[in-house]
Amino acid sequence: MGVTAKPGGAGSPLRVAIVGSGPAGFYGAGQLLNAPDLAVEVEMFDGLPTPWGLVRAGVAPDHPKIKSVSRVFEGIAGKPGFRFHGNVEVGVDVSHEELASAHHAVIYATGAPTDRRLGIPGEDLLGSHAATEFVAWYNGHPDHAGHEFDLSAPRAVVIGNGNVALVVARMLALTPAELARTDTADHALEALARSGVEEIVVLGRRGPAQAAYTNRELLELAEVADADVVVDPAEAALDEHSRAFLESDASSLTEQRNVEIVADYAQRRPAGKRKRIVLRFLASPTEILGSEHVEGVRVARNELTTELLARPTGVTEIIEAGLVLRSIGYRGTRIPGVPFDDRRATIHNHRGRVTVEGTSEPLPGIYTAGWIKRGPSGVIGTNKKCAHETVGLLLEDLSAGRLPEPTADPDQVLSAIAERGVDFVDYVGWEAVDAHERAIGELQGRPRVKLVRRAELLEHAKAGPVAS
Repeated sequence: MGVTAKPGGAGSPLRVAIVGSGPAGFYGAGQLLNAPDLAVEVEMFDGLPTPWGLVRAGVAPDHPKIKSVSRVFEGIAGKPGFRFHGNVEVGVDVSHEELASAHHAVIYATGAPTDRRLGIPGEDLLGSHAATEFVAWYNGHPDHAGHEFDLSAPRAVVIGNGNVALVVARMLALTPAELARTDTADHALEALARSGVEEIVVLGRRGPAQAAYTNRELLELAEVADADVVVDPAEAALDEHSRAFLESDASSLTEQRNVEIVADYAQRRPAGKRKRIVLRFLASPTEILGSEHVEGVRVARNELTTELLARPTGVTEIIEAGLVLRSIGYRGTRIPGVPFDDRRATIHNHRGRVTVEGTSEPLPGIYTAGWIKRGPSGVIGTNKKCAHETVGLLLEDLSAGRLPEPTADPDQVLSAIAERGVDFVDYVGWEAVDAHERAIGELQGRPRVKLVRRAELLEHAKAGPVAS
């Protein structure tokens, strides 16, 4: 490829492909389209027929305020120069090389769609699931809508001590009335209403001071209408290493407040509500027990080292349970043709410039943003800062004349994808789906009733405005 002078003028717009339509992708698109004195064309691709990423398929259904960030994305999508291509999986329906040939730059913002594994015996027993699958299921992700979860057992164990673990625990504890006013997928509403789960045990391998959840998620457990939050005072008590950490400059206000909230929970007397959310600390699963289906979890009691690492004490216990949800982190996945760091499960990059594997040498015109860039950390707003850093580097490379000149046209690539039998969903198609879901939701007093099957989504997208 040759090198262009400086695309971005009226006659030669800067052409950027963004892969992934979640927060990082949309924030990146917004910064490009708002750049002063720069003509930009953004082609956004997503493997799902719907945009917004985890805002639609990951945020807890009872958090409508967080989902309202989608209004910002709607504004970005309405800007001249933006096009959305849903139901197109990069690496399957179109190659990285094809995208790169038709654009001055490609930004990968594909998130971290799979889960990290525990690596313990029994992990693959029936009744043991990744929390990522459970979250996608109740949020109506079309690739997970057909999944089935056996919720008949009286006790569930959630392994992990981050926000996702607490959200999963809360979803299992919410009453049908609390769920009925959310956009939880209909199949999940029905299953959760029939649930026999009465106790949800959340296991953290370290103490309250090292938990990764936010204050808000921790406090919201106490707002569930018919569930007590239970903490053993002995497990809420801090060891000397945690006390020293909290008194140091290394601790954050979030960590200090988490300790206070847990201590408050430990002092409360259960009110005898129908369900219990039990927060456990210094407890690591060593084996998921059962012959074919989950019957329990073997747990090792831990202590903290001076480095605040968990170390087994040799004491173990068995927690009887029929459901295990593993929430120990998300992982990014490799896209053919794009350098990947297997250890970190992220695209190989430096601050957002994709680099040749094992080196710091940037690949001209290839960038990344969001969780696939830095790993699964932070909140939605964190992705805005992350995307802006990446786009800043892209614009810096544009100014320095380092972006490759395209050898093909985006419409040529889109025609090639169509010839492969791929059904596109453009933004007008998504608006038809959105209007349909909202209209049905309004009839039921809910934000929306989600279409959860890919065929249904494509059908309503093709129908256009009539679907609303």
